[in-house]
Amino acid sequence: MRSASRLDELGTEQAYVVLDAARQLEAAGHQVVHLEIGEPDMPTPPHVVEAGVRALRDGLTRYAVAAGVPELRDAIAHSLATRGVRATAENVVVTPGAKPMLFCAALALIEPGDEVLTPDPGFPIYESVVRFAGGEPVYYPLDEGRDFAPHVQAMAERVTARTRVVILNLPHNPTGAVATAPDLAALAELAQRHDLWVISDEVYGRIRYEGRCDSIAALPGMASRTLIVDGFSKTYSMTGWRLGYGVMPAWLSAPMTTLVINNVSCTATFVQYAGLAALTGPQDAVVRMVAGLKAKRDLLVRGLTAIDGISCATPAGAFYCFPDIGRVLEQTGLTCDSFAERLLAERGVAVLAGTAFGPAGAGHLRLCYATDLGLIERALERICAFVGSRVPALAR
Repeated sequence: MRSASRLDELGTEQAYVVLDAARQLEAAGHQVVHLEIGEPDMPTPPHVVEAGVRALRDGLTRYAVAAGVPELRDAIAHSLATRGVRATAENVVVTPGAKPMLFCAALALIEPGDEVLTPDPGFPIYESVVRFAGGEPVYYPLDEGRDFAPHVQAMAERVTARTRVVILNLPHNPTGAVATAPDLAALAELAQRHDLWVISDEVYGRIRYEGRCDSIAALPGMASRTLIVDGFSKTYSMTGWRLGYGVMPAWLSAPMTTLVINNVSCTATFVQYAGLAALTGPQDAVVRMVAGLKAKRDLLVRGLTAIDGISCATPAGAFYCFPDIGRVLEQTGLTCDSFAERLLAERGVAVLAGTAFGPAGAGHLRLCYATDLGLIERALERICAFVGSRVPALAR
């Protein structure tokens, strides 16, 4: 007996593999600093929790409308105005997390044999869902010399007659990069010139440290060819609630809802009312979180660049650093994978190897700084000691 061969096309997230290894170390009595999993350390805002509990007590535990409760879809549509996107509830489909919408987007837009421009480095589930839908990922590089901003010319060089979709992720996981306004305009022109769809993953959209939140869907001519994927996990620290959505041309909402019905039926009703409270209630917790993340970012970047052999671009959004440890690897003979494994086993710091995000991640690590400042300081001390124990000349 064996499973269907289509399952062989699915990849995974290394973050969950490393988290499991770290939990096993903790179970054995070791202390671990967790910088591997992309999860805010602030609690879900109390008014959001209360709204979810109230919904449960009010009996909102039955099936919801498959596309999402109308009040939430309307609130999502209105919230997009801060990104310059004009939408109504008819453009919104709600899912139990952003990943199901990413899956639905791939199944809805990619035909077998289609080429899909996919960022490298990038969130590994992009390649996974593209292959599952029968498409072929075509990596486009992110320019490290430009702090990992998309290089539109490099993307244009990879467009062929079979290219159908571009996947865009801004702010970007794992680098925290964003795009300039001219870059976004050039990307929009590229998509329109070649008649391409854009799947715009904006799950970190509110977590930016300078400048305004924006979306390629707001540019002229792009609303009709952009499918925004977003969710509540990162902005409102609702990772375990599982609440996401897609924003798309209105004509696509009905077939997308059919996909949702076939897959998950609907999103938990009480969770949707918690999401409604998140969007329409006070945003103080989000503002505080982003301000706190900026301080944590600065501490981690400063600490990493103080270690000889490590360089680190300053992320403009999200909550990840993607340091280049290439010089350390040259001196030690380690790969970034073995570096991450030994750092966890010997020093109790859980990070991800850059190769978990594609070939261009070689020589890098991804560190999530959405944690306590004291834990970041402890992690830096342990990383410095780990490097120094192997190459004393590189340690300060």
